[in-house]
Amino acid sequence: MIKVLKIIGFVLLGIVLGSIVNMGIIMVSGKIIPPPEGADVTTMEGLKASIHRFEPKHFLFPFLAHALGTLVGSGFVSRFVTSHALLSSFVVGIFFLIGGTINILMLPSPLWFIALDLVGAYLPMSYLGWLVFQKKE
Repeated sequence: MIKVLKIIGFVLLGIVLGSIVNMGIIMVSGKIIPPPEGADVTTMEGLKASIHRFEPKHFLFPFLAHALGTLVGSGFVSRFVTSHALLSSFVVGIFFLIGGTINILMLPSPLWFIALDLVGAYLPMSYLGWLVFQKKE
């Protein structure tokens, strides 16, 4: 029972850590690649109203935020969970995949970005996080 609670705790910490990385990248993205002229990216309504003006370069940091947040969260879990590390890593990835899906439903994006984001940012990064950061015994 203690082992299960530890795994759950590390998964929750991985989700929190991945979310911090995700939000950190999103927060700096506008300073590196400024939004289109006149676009209000501070609210969901503003994003919805101006998303049609975004170029592919404006989707780089959201993709990196999703991918690196998942990678860091899954990598953290894989480093500290010894039994069921791969499953725990994928639990983090599935959490972020669900969040990404909800985000896409709320904020219409180009089809190419939806496909790239849902296929490339979550489960592959969970697997990579496990692969790179798993504790070798």
